[in-house]
Amino acid sequence: MKVLFLNPPFKGKHGRYSRSSRSPAITKSGTLYYPIWLCYAAAAVRGDGFEIDVVDSCAYELNLEQTLARVKDFDPSLVIIDTSTPSIYEDANTAGLIKKTKPDSIVVLMGTHPTALPEETLLINTLVDAVIVGEADFVARDLARVCSDSQIERICREPEYRREKLLSVPGLVFSCDGKIEKSPPAELISNLDDIPFVSPIYKEFLDPRRYFFAASDYPLVHIMGSRGCVARCTFCVYPQVMHGGKYRTRSPENIADEVQWICENLPQVREIGFEDDTFAGNQKNVIAFSKLLVQRGLKIKWYCNTRADLQYETMEWMKRSGCQLLIVGYESASRKVLQNIRKRMTPEKMLEFSRNARRAGLLVHGCFMVGNCGDTRETIEETLRFSLGLRDDTVQFFPLITYPGTAAYKWAQENNLLAVSDYDEYLTGEGMHNSVVSMPDMSTDQLRCWCDEARKKYYLRPSYISYKFFSLIKNPTETRRTVKTFIKFAKHLLG
Repeated sequence: MKVLFLNPPFKGKHGRYSRSSRSPAITKSGTLYYPIWLCYAAAAVRGDGFEIDVVDSCAYELNLEQTLARVKDFDPSLVIIDTSTPSIYEDANTAGLIKKTKPDSIVVLMGTHPTALPEETLLINTLVDAVIVGEADFVARDLARVCSDSQIERICREPEYRREKLLSVPGLVFSCDGKIEKSPPAELISNLDDIPFVSPIYKEFLDPRRYFFAASDYPLVHIMGSRGCVARCTFCVYPQVMHGGKYRTRSPENIADEVQWICENLPQVREIGFEDDTFAGNQKNVIAFSKLLVQRGLKIKWYCNTRADLQYETMEWMKRSGCQLLIVGYESASRKVLQNIRKRMTPEKMLEFSRNARRAGLLVHGCFMVGNCGDTRETIEETLRFSLGLRDDTVQFFPLITYPGTAAYKWAQENNLLAVSDYDEYLTGEGMHNSVVSMPDMSTDQLRCWCDEARKKYYLRPSYISYKFFSLIKNPTETRRTVKTFIKFAKHLLG
């Protein structure tokens, strides 16, 4: 049986939509993530012996007509489609068009939005057969087993048979004879080492040169070393919606094995991005992993997301093993705001983190977010002043974007601060990030403009320009990344 995994087109005339980003959009920096979670599901299904194809319409700039042609050419019995909140209407309608052209197939949606709002998602387009709730890897595999070639026609045409078969697959919400049914919840994957490597999927079906992350070298690949997070921040969508707040890690040996596979089979890749919400949630594991890279002589750059409680000893081992960059969510310099969003962090700890990273020779990309519970004009100005004192390599300033299924979304709804009435308003007409939550003393437009001005104040300072100039002289290997990012970002920064 053939199974197709699709990252569908969205706003293609404006640029390349990064659906797998934590805040999906067409980014000002040109960042485009791999369809990470879609490809993990593809790896699990192919690992079970099924013939698959992966189509990334966003990266390859395929329009709807071209995408439908690719689906038709492959002729799958099962189609699994990635989604996001801003694109959910078009994602569901693309699924409906595929179902129209292939009525004897099962068409399924996956992602954070269907997980948070499964019934609502199915009602967007009633031709969609089902949605996967939660981690899709083994749900997709189990669904493929049920939808074998000998069963698919009966599942599509006989309601009672369809109901029986789909109820046997935990983690599905599906339509059957005009009604919405739920199978039992799927358990979180307890042993992440059981999941096949995602990098072979990239090698066979995708071109690494199509993907870009502004803060890393190029080309790169994105993989995961863990799922969930050790913290309980109110705004993070994947830990809350997809991973049930439970933190799990792959073994250091398993991650090192995949890094070795990448080094041996994807020689064009210059950096590996660990896109876990918190790669270093277990610092003993990170040190063990770093030591394995050193012992095996694997020389490849890598970066990861981390919290500001990362210890200096861990940083030292990470640097020795090839880590170049730490991406950290500072969010705010206000103690009150940090407490409100359950960050479990202090400004002093963040400052110590930044200093330790410089001491260890690691770059830092700091993330700040405004519009959180307790934010005012005064607190966000405090945050800007704090950022200017950190001397981090790069930073970003974003208005809070709340997604269904998160505590922050519920807070914004309950306090009448959600400024959008439809999911497609999460982005501007050009597909870029919008501001969706207002503050008591600032509108959404004012928040968005404040972020633009804060970015300029950070990057256009003489001290920062001087730092960047001398850092490139000292580390010429960073020139490629910096120039590529500047070309993409300059019109937004200087405009």
